Amino acid sequence: MINRDLKYFFGPMSKNVVDATIATKNKYNFRIGFIPTRRQVEYNGGYVNNWTTDRFSSYVRAKNNSVIIQRDHAGPGQGYIDDDGFDSLAEDTKYMDLIHIDPWKKCPDYTHGLAKTIECMNFCHQRNPHCYFEVGTEEAIRKFTDGDLDKLLTDLKSFLPEKVYSQIAYAVVQSGTALDLGAQKNTGVFDADRLRRMLWVCNKHNVLSKEHNGDYLTIEEMRSRFDLGLNSINIAPELGQLETNVYLGILRNLPRSLFDVLYTICYESKRWIRWANSHLNPLKEKEKVIIICGHYIFSEPAFIKLRAKMSKEFGISESELDNMIVAKIESHILTLGQLL
Repeated sequence: MINRDLKYFFGPMSKNVVDATIATKNKYNFRIGFIPTRRQVEYNGGYVNNWTTDRFSSYVRAKNNSVIIQRDHAGPGQGYIDDDGFDSLAEDTKYMDLIHIDPWKKCPDYTHGLAKTIECMNFCHQRNPHCYFEVGTEEAIRKFTDGDLDKLLTDLKSFLPEKVYSQIAYAVVQSGTALDLGAQKNTGVFDADRLRRMLWVCNKHNVLSKEHNGDYLTIEEMRSRFDLGLNSINIAPELGQLETNVYLGILRNLPRSLFDVLYTICYESKRWIRWANSHLNPLKEKEKVIIICGHYIFSEPAFIKLRAKMSKEFGISESELDNMIVAKIESHILTLGQLL
């Protein structure tokens, strides 16, 4: 059963983020979960440490067997290729405690999205009847009103077998969050009344509520959501950017040529394009390009080679560098832990 007190789900943006999160949980018994997307961790490998679904799960379980692992944004078109998502789901049911069924990127029409949600849930339940689900999606993919969410949960109850419907643990609620990775801030406009209505729907259907895109919120902003009754919130890019910022801090004390190498790796990856606003000039705002997509390239051979050179020229070992990064991420998680 999913713990109702589990407030934070963290994106495993890098191996250091995973290590820091688990280390903090081991020290302070924080209730946390991981939310790997299909691009981060996948049955055939992802950008985070080149982990496959089974290797990521084994790594986490070996360090702490009580951490909840949830697939974030499972479904068609959510990986690197435009697929139906079922090969990924088949593997997820072997290793994930919880699967976010999210067909809404490919199926924004309600009727189509509902049918695909039902198909995916039945597929997963057939393979693992103990797997829990999250339904709905974030506003950046498809906007839901409280009425839409109410209809979704009502229809799922009508069309799913009761034994499948009863495995819904979370519904995604929306209150206006939006991310600007370049500015490293949450640019959404919080709507407390909208959140209240969404939470009422979740309570009506006896499911837990989860909001996405909780990055860059202050403790006060987090507290206001939890005080209204929000159960959980997802945080992801912010943690990866903490690691990127450590590298940038080191590079400021090293020859400019090393910064230029990092920029080139990031620029040529094209990972910044998805998050860049229309005003970004990638040829001039080089540091912003790195900040936006640095965490995407940590496992690439060119960055691994650069990192080794950085640590050598900075006068520390790579293990010492990892310790610096882990300490910074742990400190941030401890700050969030004030609300646990």
